[in-house]
Amino acid sequence: MADPRFHSVAGPFSMEELADLAGAEVAGAPADNGPFIDVMPLSDAGPQHVSFLDNKLYVEAFESSNAGACIVRPEMADRAPGHMALLLTDTPYHGYARVAQAFYPSPSRDGAVPQTACVAADAMVANSVVIEAGAVIGKKAEIGDGCRIATNAVIGDGVVIGEGGYVGPGASISHCIAGARVTVHAGVRIGQDGFGFALGPDGHLKVPQLGRVIIGDDVEIGANTTIDRGTGPDTMIGDGTKIDNLVQIAHNVKIGRHCVVVSQVGVSGSTEIGDFVMLGGQAGLTGHLNIGSGARIAAQSGVMRDIEPGTTVGGSPAKPMRTWLKEVAALERLVSKKGN
Repeated sequence: MADPRFHSVAGPFSMEELADLAGAEVAGAPADNGPFIDVMPLSDAGPQHVSFLDNKLYVEAFESSNAGACIVRPEMADRAPGHMALLLTDTPYHGYARVAQAFYPSPSRDGAVPQTACVAADAMVANSVVIEAGAVIGKKAEIGDGCRIATNAVIGDGVVIGEGGYVGPGASISHCIAGARVTVHAGVRIGQDGFGFALGPDGHLKVPQLGRVIIGDDVEIGANTTIDRGTGPDTMIGDGTKIDNLVQIAHNVKIGRHCVVVSQVGVSGSTEIGDFVMLGGQAGLTGHLNIGSGARIAAQSGVMRDIEPGTTVGGSPAKPMRTWLKEVAALERLVSKKGN
């Protein structure tokens, strides 16, 4: 159960309500199951709890669970204990996410602006926006309905944030146009200067960074990530893209829709990434590359060439995954022989 000091639980919910939320079909439900008061892991759940099974590594925990209801794929129904009601769906993790959101909705707050917050007189801030202590909203900034600007966050002059956005504690945003329902976690830096210098024997001359950061709808940006504004072209993040903590995205980078960028990835300037691309942790991409839609890049890969759409690569320098794995296996055999 979530710690009530940090999370407030809603509900209870009936079996029918849960099925609606999860987009699931009810099966094997004993007549007296419900109402349900919380979500819980399989191993800890009791008769009034809802759990889920998505990874087959946890089938044994599923078979022995005391959960009153569980969100599972239809093919797992015959492995369920007899007391358990089932919510059958082909996407149990998505179903669980929607159920968990219903039990733990975002907290509502009043719209009062603390005295320690600083909001420019010409900023356009919707009445429903929550502004916390120490936050700063600059001149001519626009903040849409339902946004929350957390403690000590800084929204620069002219920045636009669409409805339903969240800017976490200590984050700073400048030179940015963001869409609806964008989540920016604590310590994020968006829109600062890109790393642009004209190099020369007498020193390095700073190049003005005149572009913006354009962020689509439903983007999430993890804590302490940095996204530089463009040099002249804009840096762009597509709709639905999810960026983990401690990621560096350089100037003029373009990331497509619904990409997943895992912690400590670095993307160098002017690289363009297609839709639904997955970048594993600590992968590094050099500049001016084209990464095709649907490509997958393994953790700690060093990408120095364009990647074709739908390709999976690994290693440094990155190469097709099967080639890289064969090379690793061959090297291990060689080392093993030498050791003998």
